[in-house]
Amino acid sequence: MSDDRRLNVLRAIVEDYVATQEPVGSRSLLDRHQLGVSPATVRNDMAALEDDGYIMQPHTSAGRIPTDKGYRLFVDRLSTVKALSAAERRAIETFLTGAVDVDDVVQRSVKVLAQLTNQVAIVQYPSLTRSTVRHIELVALEGSRILLVVITSSGRVEQRIIELVETPTEDLIVDLRSRITRATVGERLPEASLRLADMIETFAINDRPVVTSIVTTLTHTFTNERSDERIAVGGTANLARFGSDFDTAIKPVLEAMEEQVVLLKLLGEATNGLSVRIGSETGHEGLVSTAVVSSAYGPDDLALATLGTVGPTRMDYPATIAAVGAVARYVGRTLAST
Repeated sequence: MSDDRRLNVLRAIVEDYVATQEPVGSRSLLDRHQLGVSPATVRNDMAALEDDGYIMQPHTSAGRIPTDKGYRLFVDRLSTVKALSAAERRAIETFLTGAVDVDDVVQRSVKVLAQLTNQVAIVQYPSLTRSTVRHIELVALEGSRILLVVITSSGRVEQRIIELVETPTEDLIVDLRSRITRATVGERLPEASLRLADMIETFAINDRPVVTSIVTTLTHTFTNERSDERIAVGGTANLARFGSDFDTAIKPVLEAMEEQVVLLKLLGEATNGLSVRIGSETGHEGLVSTAVVSSAYGPDDLALATLGTVGPTRMDYPATIAAVGAVARYVGRTLAST
């Protein structure tokens, strides 16, 4: 659609319908917006938008409301995104700054995103397959025990106590720590595991039992858990505020929200940038009256996972896009400093 004037009319209809939940007529458009055209021109533009499937008349003698196609064009042609207020930015930063670990970051992110948007917030836990090794430490404990500490780029901290077959010498611990660090720090976890595979054979035969126990435990730590299949959900009760926005009832929406597989699919693969899926684009029959706004997050532009919101198609897209994008950026910064 190349006619900027008609796009302005569509934008005005979307904004008014989101604000009032009432079908929008030509007279109200002229009253509320400086369109700079005659009433007849507005009516003609609305008729053309309806013929093209961007708006529809819900019943006879009513104004018009946007269709999913109309919302799609509105989102695709957004010229501006609502800026968060200073208070909103401070609230996000303050709320996330106090997080003590990855679980805390995820739970706080869900709460603040649900509060900002008044929608359902979904946050995927950081993907281990995309994380890199930030630091590894070996600490000799009493007897033949070793404390293994692994810190990843997602802020995840794993600790393991290893019972060895014999007490290692300090020189062996120092040498092993150095070699493991060189082989793994900065590498993604799957690649780090592969780089450890041939390390055991490089040590003296007498040292291999100790090295094998430590390297095997470290490899299991890298590969044992699929945290990227975990999600946190918050603000489900917010859907009750939009009960009349759903075509039939809120029940199918709530049922879909209970299925973790559905939620993971909604968030999609973590990629750079922000995604908006509207109505049937969600790919789930129970969610055809909803829209999903999602964004990848991670430290230093490294996409570790995705977060987003689910709300009615009649949502404030500029504000929701701004909130999702802002929380994603703050979560990335928080993970980088955790």
